[in-house]
Amino acid sequence: MHGYELRKELTAKLGAIRAAISYGSLYPTLRRLQAAGWIAEAAETPATAEEVPALTSRRGRVVYKITAEGKERFAQLIAQAGPETYDDTGFGVHFAFFARTDQATRLRILEGRRRKIEERREGLRDVLGRAAERLDAYTLELQRHGLEACEREVRWLEELIANERSGRAPTVPQPGTAGGRREDTSPPPPGESRKERP
Repeated sequence: MHGYELRKELTAKLGAIRAAISYGSLYPTLRRLQAAGWIAEAAETPATAEEVPALTSRRGRVVYKITAEGKERFAQLIAQAGPETYDDTGFGVHFAFFARTDQATRLRILEGRRRKIEERREGLRDVLGRAAERLDAYTLELQRHGLEACEREVRWLEELIANERSGRAPTVPQPGTAGGRREDTSPPPPGESRKERP
């Protein structure tokens, strides 16, 4: 892939917020990976108009490919299951590559993440229990929101752990079902049919 394609792929894989990678950080990172021998230039391809980011040239795009050393390094990284894989950033990145991770490593990461979120949840409960009367309404609401988010994540992690232990992959909800995008049951505006709505 060239840099533009790689950035799009990372956004699709990790989500727009987690993969908010600027071109100013992407290309230096690609150069560092190349210097380490983990990727190499494959060829140049001509850039199309829609692929050219604003304020950049239309010269050919350098295409990168992963090397054997890069594949080995990637395998080492996804096999890690230490505390850095439980934090907010590390967990999301490792989770995005769970399809390429062995079951034992997935379980260690999921269980470590659950412990981390349970600790966060207990800390929030403690704050709400001890200081709720001293907090203003907005700060209190923010703490409650954080607590609810922790409780949801713990339930989600417990479901994933149960699936891993039973050898099942997570189920992908279908649109219009619980967990998927809900079907719009509101009446369409006057003069518009439901089929015309996005």
